Amino acid sequence: MASYESDSSDGEFEETNVLLGYASKEADEDTISRLGGRPDWLDPEDAPSAAYARCEVCKDLMVLLLQINGELPERFPEHDRRIYVFACRRQTCRRREGSIRALRGVRVWKEEEAPKQDDIKQDKVEEQPTPKNDGPGLGEALFGSKPLGGGANPFSGNANPFSSSSSASNPFSAGASSNPFSSQPAAAKSASASASASASASDAAVAALPKTFAETLSINAPPAVPPPPAEPWPQTQPDAYPTLYLADADFETLDNTPSKVPDNARLEAADAPEPSILDREAFESAMDGTFQKFADRLAQNPEQVIRYEFAGTPLLYSKTDKVGEAVNKGAIPRCGACGARRVFEVQLTPNAIFELEADDLSLDGMEWGTIIVGVCEKDCSPRGTELGKAGYLEEWAGVQWEELTKRK
Repeated sequence: MASYESDSSDGEFEETNVLLGYASKEADEDTISRLGGRPDWLDPEDAPSAAYARCEVCKDLMVLLLQINGELPERFPEHDRRIYVFACRRQTCRRREGSIRALRGVRVWKEEEAPKQDDIKQDKVEEQPTPKNDGPGLGEALFGSKPLGGGANPFSGNANPFSSSSSASNPFSAGASSNPFSSQPAAAKSASASASASASASDAAVAALPKTFAETLSINAPPAVPPPPAEPWPQTQPDAYPTLYLADADFETLDNTPSKVPDNARLEAADAPEPSILDREAFESAMDGTFQKFADRLAQNPEQVIRYEFAGTPLLYSKTDKVGEAVNKGAIPRCGACGARRVFEVQLTPNAIFELEADDLSLDGMEWGTIIVGVCEKDCSPRGTELGKAGYLEEWAGVQWEELTKRK
């Protein structure tokens, strides 16, 4: 998790870089960011293929869990962005891979201008004895300044607060603007010829490597995951979850000295009429320190339904399952369209289940502990997408399921 900053003079509370979203039946300025309901596409006349929202287990159409207005004007100034999370409602598909999927919608209005080669070379060879004062300092560029509290709606499409969080500079970005592998001016023709010969030899060596190594070294490798075939959305769709708007959002504030929860304690109060969403069986299961941290952190802001921090660190439900190991080892699959790394953007908390199923009398509801969404750090568009046109790409949905095995 990113460094905390004190939120009070006496240091009793600290504010993190994580933006918490809360559910409400009443919409505020922003009606895009919400739980449940039907998806709103970037272009209502140009919906993505319905194949993106089909369960990979039963092939039925899934329902919307989350839709986020993900515009980040400081990071992607010419991009419209939305994040969608879908889930299959069939009981037989639960706990199976492909029953929950994530989708990123992006519409690029203007391509970013690449730096000119002459400018890159000039930056490399020139030394500036005096630093410039025409930009933010290093600390400001890395950590930025978070907006203080106010009446503005953090999820409003007019002024998206995600862009002003301290993660406005991507810690996983490719690095400096100058290319360390760019060619330098040749001192003589013979040196240039020698370099060309060496490059040809290197290309031949790469071609001779096993396929997996050659693909890894190639920066122009084809997409790992081809787009699904075009499929119109059917007129009849599964019953959607009720629509709950993410009308309120605040940066996470934590008590520096929370009371220690005993190993055999339960999160709900003794006089609570109903169990909390962090269900008893999960808490009484073979709990490790990761789940303890997860439970303690959520207990400080129990009504949160999402946690948002682009390029931040997700709060893991477990470190021993497939998803936990992938996050801890940096093994989240890369973007299937451009090959860039994926970074954390948003996760759903267990309270989202409680809110979505509050009016459902069924006792056999959703069973995930958290859903973590990882997205392309470059916010790329599908290949061949024209400027001003909406495109959609499937992103990584890491599902950590509730632990139901009781501790003996």
